[in-house]
Amino acid sequence: MDRRSLIKNAGIAGVLAAGIAPAVHAQAGVRWRLASSFPKSLDTIYGGAEVFAKAVKAMSGGKFEVSVHAGGELMPPFGVVDGVQNGTVEMAHTVPYYFYGKNPAFALGSAVPFGLNARQMNAWMMHGNGRKLMNEFYAGYNMRSLAGGNTGCQMGGWYRKEIKSPADFKGMKMRLGGGLIGAVMTKLGAVPQSIPGGEIYQALEKGTLDAAEWVGPYDDQKLGFNKVAPFYYYPGWWEGGPEVDFFINQKAFDGLSAENKAIVEAAAAVAHTDMLAKYDALNPTALKQLVGSGTKVLPFSPAVLDASFTASMAVFDENAAKSPEWKKIYTDLRSFQRDQVLWFRFAESRFDTYMASKKL
Repeated sequence: MDRRSLIKNAGIAGVLAAGIAPAVHAQAGVRWRLASSFPKSLDTIYGGAEVFAKAVKAMSGGKFEVSVHAGGELMPPFGVVDGVQNGTVEMAHTVPYYFYGKNPAFALGSAVPFGLNARQMNAWMMHGNGRKLMNEFYAGYNMRSLAGGNTGCQMGGWYRKEIKSPADFKGMKMRLGGGLIGAVMTKLGAVPQSIPGGEIYQALEKGTLDAAEWVGPYDDQKLGFNKVAPFYYYPGWWEGGPEVDFFINQKAFDGLSAENKAIVEAAAAVAHTDMLAKYDALNPTALKQLVGSGTKVLPFSPAVLDASFTASMAVFDENAAKSPEWKKIYTDLRSFQRDQVLWFRFAESRFDTYMASKKL
């Protein structure tokens, strides 16, 4: 009896009993490249991509590998969406609001002034309409998104002089993390500058910038901003809970097996959770060290916050008039936020405020 006849008549049990193993076609290895918008020196935000790549390799038994490339290695830090869209790389790790200039709706995938905090952003993305609406929008750029981290509420930046009133922003050259906050600060009289994280220190040191914001104590200390600007303000009202995203070329994702798609989604979830936990763990010590070295940590005044809120709302109205994608997604986000603010008011906010008043 030949091999084919044996397999046909005996079935798999008979084949195994006869000691004849059927041919097994091993799945080919997958190799992807990831372009980050961040410098390697930032083990928190750049590190999110490394956490993702490590998880993908581990869960696939080494059959799926993602090489991570810092901003500027494969393409400019702010060129990664173009790279994913045209298939130069399979994926990127970045903050969506960097691409506000392409369409204001990009910012809604990460953070808007006086927007959601990190937990609320997770809720909107995972159990509201956030991910669905954003991926419908990103489909126009041949890509899809997965959450790739969150920094939590950020600080309000480093300044060479005190900010006592909204008028102090007038004429100020300030590095800001996206076109949306730039549009808001322009209404307050500032002159926004878009500069990658790795170039901010030199600009502050040389006086090309009067002020700059990045993330929070841990990253900001590593970048040395306290050495060139003495005043550190809070809160970063433009980034209450900014999501960092993995952008994935749609064709590349569609070409994965069901197993590898699940691995990518699971690895992204690992990286997303790890980043916020890492920032929360590291920021307190860094803040104490900054204060110890002479940094003046100050709150924005109610007048500054009120003026910023008014300017933000004006920009949002302008965006709604020119971008139907913005209008659709923003309307959903704010509707979701109203209920979130109500809920947090009764539990989280009250608890946090009380605990902040106690000595532990």
